[in-house]
Amino acid sequence: MIEYSIPKSAVDFTEEIKKSRFITYLRHTEGLAEAKAFWHEIKVLHPNARHWCWATVAGKPNDSQQLGFSDDGEPAGTAGKPMLAALQGSGLGEICAVTVRYYGGILLGTGGLVRAYGGGVQQALKRLDVTTKVDYLRYQVRCDYSQIQWLQALCEKYDAAVIEQDFQVEVTVMLGIRLDKLQAFERELTEKSAGRLSLEQSE
Repeated sequence: MIEYSIPKSAVDFTEEIKKSRFITYLRHTEGLAEAKAFWHEIKVLHPNARHWCWATVAGKPNDSQQLGFSDDGEPAGTAGKPMLAALQGSGLGEICAVTVRYYGGILLGTGGLVRAYGGGVQQALKRLDVTTKVDYLRYQVRCDYSQIQWLQALCEKYDAAVIEQDFQVEVTVMLGIRLDKLQAFERELTEKSAGRLSLEQSE
């Protein structure tokens, strides 16, 4: 998946269920470290709450390495998992949900907790503005100093991002290129350089 939706701004949703107050926060977070930092920030914001449960799809929507969740003391499977299921169902990437619970003295049961935590995320998602993220493929090009100027012009033409440049005997330019523009970029690169320059895929 090259293009996917991510949160444009942060939202929150509050509801009371059997005297327990649930406050769900959603925010754009890129990577698991950012998601955990967001969870910690909410925990500091609500020091007197009983639980601070969270779930995240911290990368691309289909990247299982970037998923995370925690029930934070609630019965296993009643908080983090339904929250994560709601996030995955939205198809969004780079998103974290943190739900704060102030306990009201009445037990909700496992089914009630699943509905409260999963439902809170679903309600918050309805309020969320999203934007599209384009995931670039990374390539490098080695060229002479005399070719730098037209290479940069080519990057502008095809919306390619110059990630870094290394000026040695020759210049190595790291590029981020959209998949839908890759073929045209590569063709013009070959034509302009009379076959001397080529793209090398980078990790």
